[in-house]
Amino acid sequence: MNVTLHRNIRRKMEQLEKSQIICHIEKSVDYSLFDAKWIPCSTKFVVMGSKPRGTGIIQVFEISNGELNLIKNIEGPNAIKCGTFKVSSLRDRHLSTADFRGKLNIYDLENPALPICRINAHTEIINSIDGIGGQNVGCGAPELVTGSRDGSVKVWDPRQNDQPVAVMEPKQGETRRDCWTVAFGNSYNSEERIVVSGYDNGDIKMFDLKAMSLRWESNVKNGVCSLEFDRNDNLMNKLVATTLESKFYVFDLRTQHSKKGFAHLCQKAHKSTVWLVRHLPQNRDVFATCGGGGSICLWKYNYPDKRRETGPGGMDHGVPGIVKCLQNSTLSSQPFSALDWSPDKQGLAVCTSFDQCLRILITTKLDLY
Repeated sequence: MNVTLHRNIRRKMEQLEKSQIICHIEKSVDYSLFDAKWIPCSTKFVVMGSKPRGTGIIQVFEISNGELNLIKNIEGPNAIKCGTFKVSSLRDRHLSTADFRGKLNIYDLENPALPICRINAHTEIINSIDGIGGQNVGCGAPELVTGSRDGSVKVWDPRQNDQPVAVMEPKQGETRRDCWTVAFGNSYNSEERIVVSGYDNGDIKMFDLKAMSLRWESNVKNGVCSLEFDRNDNLMNKLVATTLESKFYVFDLRTQHSKKGFAHLCQKAHKSTVWLVRHLPQNRDVFATCGGGGSICLWKYNYPDKRRETGPGGMDHGVPGIVKCLQNSTLSSQPFSALDWSPDKQGLAVCTSFDQCLRILITTKLDLY
């Protein structure tokens, strides 16, 4: 009995020493939730989605005294799939949204009656959006990138909203794959910028916007649900890709082999589709993944002793590290649709899921990593 008691106590102590993922606030809504983003430099966040009749909705919430207060409700004609604040300055904090009809809109949340910018960006649903250069993060012009079911990836400068800055799409006659996810990276000076895109057939493509060429491509055999650089304003370091069939990949981007490409590791997780990856803003080596069963896992990437080795023929190739699961928790009975870490408060996050609930999460002891 004493041995059993000692083991139970030790097990509980070990659990308490780990980071804990705590659901701090939970709120149900009467519409489908597709995305959520913190408003920079505030205790407010926006959630975006679709009303039952197919119209779009944006709601602004504020956390006050441990409760959520709805402070703004904005409705539009089209269901909203995704959004970002990254192309706007910290002073303006304009919200860019992409919808189910291929429209790209930019809202001033202080005066949201009409979008300040409207773009007919794609012919079908825009699945993913990302931004760079607006919040004193990254170099160069403020730009948006969108990926759509129509098979195209487009880069936009909101200051010239009539035409895209760049278009990446199949040639005429080639098969158009559904683009599920896009992300900016490598924006470490005023010239360099990379866009990555993931597709329903497992393709990952990396476009060099400086050279206006395809820099690298690979196929991970399952649809690519989410892509994210560990930081998009630094020299490329790591890229995480999540996929169907319970897997995610971490690519080391510091060394590109002419034939093998980038070194990577593959990790099984969640026992279901891995819908999302989001890196902790305060630590580029800690990230969360969200699964189809309503679970969230917290991971730490550990670098190898040497990130580069010289192979036959004198060609350098990368060496992948390993990942360690710090914590996992099941918070919903339905898949997650969004997760966003607060850029201002470490461990604070907002997430949404298809059970029509938004949740405020607190993750503890992240300073240990």
